[in-house]
Amino acid sequence: MNALLIYPEWPDTYWSFKHALPFEGKRSAYPPLGLLTIAPLLPKHWNKRLVDTNIRPLTDSDLKWADVALISGMLVHKSEVLKILDRCRARGLKTVVGGPIASSVQELPMHADHVVIGEAEALMPAIVADIEKGSGDPVYKAEDMPMLASTPVPDLTLINPKYYSCMAIQYSRGCPFNCEFCDIIEIYGRRPRTKSPEQVLAELDQLNDMRWRGSVFIVDDNFIGNKKKVKELLPHVVDWNLRKGSPFTFFTEASLNLSDDKDLLQLMKDARFNRVFLGIETPVEESLKEAQKLQNTRRSLMESVRRIQAYGMEVMAGFIVGFDNDPEDIFDRQVEFIQESGIPMAMVGLLLALPGTQLYRRLQKEGRLVDEGGGNNMDLSLNFIPKMNAQRLVEGYQSILQRIYHPDAYYDRVRQFLEHFEPVAHTKRRLSDYQAFFRSILRQGVFGDSRRSYWKFFLEAATRYRKSFDTAITLAIMGYHFQTLTRAVLEPE
Repeated sequence: MNALLIYPEWPDTYWSFKHALPFEGKRSAYPPLGLLTIAPLLPKHWNKRLVDTNIRPLTDSDLKWADVALISGMLVHKSEVLKILDRCRARGLKTVVGGPIASSVQELPMHADHVVIGEAEALMPAIVADIEKGSGDPVYKAEDMPMLASTPVPDLTLINPKYYSCMAIQYSRGCPFNCEFCDIIEIYGRRPRTKSPEQVLAELDQLNDMRWRGSVFIVDDNFIGNKKKVKELLPHVVDWNLRKGSPFTFFTEASLNLSDDKDLLQLMKDARFNRVFLGIETPVEESLKEAQKLQNTRRSLMESVRRIQAYGMEVMAGFIVGFDNDPEDIFDRQVEFIQESGIPMAMVGLLLALPGTQLYRRLQKEGRLVDEGGGNNMDLSLNFIPKMNAQRLVEGYQSILQRIYHPDAYYDRVRQFLEHFEPVAHTKRRLSDYQAFFRSILRQGVFGDSRRSYWKFFLEAATRYRKSFDTAITLAIMGYHFQTLTRAVLEPE
């Protein structure tokens, strides 16, 4: 049996980093971890091939080789997944679709032979047996949420790491909070489940053995969902990094209550975490309460950000406009907070009612839902009827992006961050780091539209922020991605 594992191409969003990747000669930010985790659960006598279409196109010869295609993706991949399914079915190729998209797109059974809803570890034996018999159910649905002790080490032999900007591992699934707009708690539950320290170290060993050096993304939607378990894990990571010569730095996603725990912050710093993504959403407390994001209402947002930054971690953050309780001046207040907080990479999006969420169900009940949406919160076509005038909301959103990603405003935030940033211990530079440096000078300093702002920042980085020079150049490159994408949102075709 020849199994073809297929991952769809990312659309152009903040998270794709498509405009930054060419600087370091990479094709994708991180590998398709879900498919790589499922691969070891397939029979050893099956032949496996993975096609990440962010790396190379899916060819007719790939489809001709395969007996079954296993496809994974998110809601934002919907159009690409449907195209892939059409190609497979045109050749009579049996298809299996899983991942978060299976929980979000109700019509998938009309396009795929088998749809897998939920976490697949416990379902794989039955799915494999049915495929080998040439039979099977249209939909397989996980009865419960498995503990992660049985989750295998991902099969990284199926990819070439050189095409990726960073590697990825997963430590936990689930989040204890109850944000109305979030689909993570609907798919993975509110009781965080974790891997053991031994499982995590086995994955780090694999990355180290394949000579990966650089950044590792811990993909958990809330890495600190179970603080007790995280505190048990991190000393093992600290010790591992010391024994192995510190080959990695880490970044992850976490909730803002990370700032409450100085012991945890110190452990993350010692383990070489240098970046964390936070869901801040809005500085308006009434909107946070509306969204049931109460964990952000019990503290000063600004002080929380600064405390995390003080532990050597750059804060990336998500922001949302479109809540029912957003005041008329929400756009100015978002810009003011982002600029003051020194968050260079601020990912601002329109509120999106994702299928399966409490928000989706509420808006559906209120008769305010327009469609299921495409999963991209930069899409200017709202999938619900907002309380604020829709045109006013979209134009206000565009004004935020225009202001925060103006080169001068962006570099001001980077300067503010670097002023207090203490980088983690030095990591040996890779060839791609040097390539990125020279390409930045060429694309941004020689041919860029904002050459004056770039060179002013570059000279400051080389003198005033010398100890953080690598970080400064990385953020300049990230700025190029955000500015390019912002132009596309401001000038839609």
